[in-house]
Amino acid sequence: MANRAIDLIEARDKLRELRAVLRGIAPLLVAYSGGVDSTFLLAEATATLGDRVLGVIADSPSLPRAALADALAAAKGFGAQVEIISTTELDDPRYARNPVNRCYFCKFELFTRMDRMATERGFRALAYGENADDAFQVRPGAGAAREFRVLSPLRMTGLTKAEIRLLSREQGLPTADIPAQPCLSSRIPYGTVVTTDALRMIEQAEEYVRFCGFRIFRVRYVAQPARLPIAKRQIVPSEMDKLPPLEAQIRETLVAIGFLDLMVDPDGYRAPGQGGQQHSESSRVPSAG
Repeated sequence: MANRAIDLIEARDKLRELRAVLRGIAPLLVAYSGGVDSTFLLAEATATLGDRVLGVIADSPSLPRAALADALAAAKGFGAQVEIISTTELDDPRYARNPVNRCYFCKFELFTRMDRMATERGFRALAYGENADDAFQVRPGAGAAREFRVLSPLRMTGLTKAEIRLLSREQGLPTADIPAQPCLSSRIPYGTVVTTDALRMIEQAEEYVRFCGFRIFRVRYVAQPARLPIAKRQIVPSEMDKLPPLEAQIRETLVAIGFLDLMVDPDGYRAPGQGGQQHSESSRVPSAG
């Protein structure tokens, strides 16, 4: 309890600093995804700046429909103004080829659009939800942020992911305890072309697995030459015991969606930082064996 109290005191100090930073950069556009970090940033910016902040959410085939709906509902709940823009990163062959720095091209598209909005509508700055822990990970999108001088108030004030979750919980934000939710393209291994059909199949597969009661998992898209892709399912180890009675019906549903078969990764799913590489999740190339 003592350590928790100390952590909360320190987090609240950083929160006061965050609010001061936000007041100094308004009016502000915030890149909003509905994840833990961007939700906390937009909520704080809205509470601090009122109508001098606007959230911008990028809508494309790589964003699940359920995630978009949840993000909009969360923003409405804390009174934020949010504008949806349709982004076209899949039309960029540099993105679609799915290189290791794929995320750079996605963020470049978003920040290009936001920079134009800021110029046309009189916003002083752009911001996104990079936190203090992100500096220790390989994040190609951060390069695009630097090019467009996008600010990262959470990182600037030293707020870590754990502190953001703690403060989000204290403030009743619905994202306080949600798992990480990177875009659907992260389910496709680097070097495999990203297509709207592949993203649709991944989204439908993960919707069904979530419907079956699983919370933390991934459905990976494993392309095969001249054959249908295989779905590789990774489940967090603590949920593995729920799988056996459901595996046959999940396989049947995923085959109906368009996959040739379902493989279950015996090692389960571990988020970045819990073993494995620190790149985007798709750097961990699924194996057919």
